[in-house]
Amino acid sequence: MSFLINPKLKKVKKWYWYVTIGESVESLLIALIMALIIKTSVVEAYKIPSGSMEDTLLVGDFLLANKFVYGMELPIPFTDIKLPALDDPKPGDIIIFKYPKEPEINYIKRCVAIEGQTVEIRDKKLFVDGVPIPLPSEGKHADKRIAPRHRNANWGMGVRDNMPIRTVPDGHLFVMGDNRDNSSDSRFWGFLDRDLVMGRAMMIHWSWRSDPKAPSVSAADMLSIPKMIGYTIWHFPESVRWNRLGDVIN
Repeated sequence: MSFLINPKLKKVKKWYWYVTIGESVESLLIALIMALIIKTSVVEAYKIPSGSMEDTLLVGDFLLANKFVYGMELPIPFTDIKLPALDDPKPGDIIIFKYPKEPEINYIKRCVAIEGQTVEIRDKKLFVDGVPIPLPSEGKHADKRIAPRHRNANWGMGVRDNMPIRTVPDGHLFVMGDNRDNSSDSRFWGFLDRDLVMGRAMMIHWSWRSDPKAPSVSAADMLSIPKMIGYTIWHFPESVRWNRLGDVIN
């Protein structure tokens, strides 16, 4: 005994299969587009490559930044359109911005003064509008030496510890690293244009302690990659700074 399959039923099943695949592809594309929009305009991850913000942020910290709060840039090719800002950077905010001298590089520093305020450094101590501003709770001075005062100093290394009074111009900010003696910031390269600000640091979502003993990858050693992977897996528990994960950045 044989069974005959209705040709119309076969067409219906084939049509249903195509629709299901089409809907799945459409959902995936929408998810990818939404993820791209969120990454480029709302929240983005950054890695801390240097010690200029120690000990607030450490080398190997991975943080999330809110790009929406200061007026996000729309991800439209060949344009620099931004949405209106919900807020402006304030003294104390840790911000991500495009380095004025090389805009393709992202920097992260603490905003210490905004337009119209005066900034002065006296023997390593920061004064804003004549009021002494204490170091952030995790900030530090790694060098006990104090460079002599230069009242007529221009932007440069001579102003690290003693900088004459400067007034922040309209549309600009004055930023400094929390590691005050080892930070390339507004003391050296000038005021930060507000338009270069990309977002405000939110939280640390991952933190990885580098290991100088870890094997490196070498083209001359075919086993260098498995050695590196094995070493990383073995030392994974002590390489992660577990106590920093999820920390809110202040």
